[in-house]
Amino acid sequence: MIDLDDTDKTILNTIQFDFPLDAHPFKKLGEKLGISEEEVIMRLERLHDEGAVRKIGPVINRNSIGGTSTLVAVNVPDEMIDEVAAYINDYPEVSHNYLRPDKFNVWFTLSAAREERIKEILDELKEKTGLKFINLPTKRLFKIGVRFNIR
Repeated sequence: MIDLDDTDKTILNTIQFDFPLDAHPFKKLGEKLGISEEEVIMRLERLHDEGAVRKIGPVINRNSIGGTSTLVAVNVPDEMIDEVAAYINDYPEVSHNYLRPDKFNVWFTLSAAREERIKEILDELKEKTGLKFINLPTKRLFKIGVRFNIR
């Protein structure tokens, strides 16, 4: 469990849906919260190091700007999970990577400018790991917004 004070909680709640779109977003966030830009950055670095924040960045709908995305599943032997996850996470086209308790125990999302790049990445992963990656392209998207109210 990560120890959060009220300022940490406010930062986490604010960055989810009200992140300042500015050349100096951490300064703007600090002004809004009554703390310095340096303190915002220091707190976010600590929250990242402790696992409360994975990444701060945009979520882009690749399909709407001419690209493509897919969900991928793979059955990874327990002794290879860390190794395979590291290979997967090396690709900037991977946005999420999850371990699940099932036969297909590793799932990840993959977005690229073109379908050929998706195939290229999956072929490279198969070559590196010897595993079969199941490509599950989107047929119909049901997008929901998720917000975690940190109290």
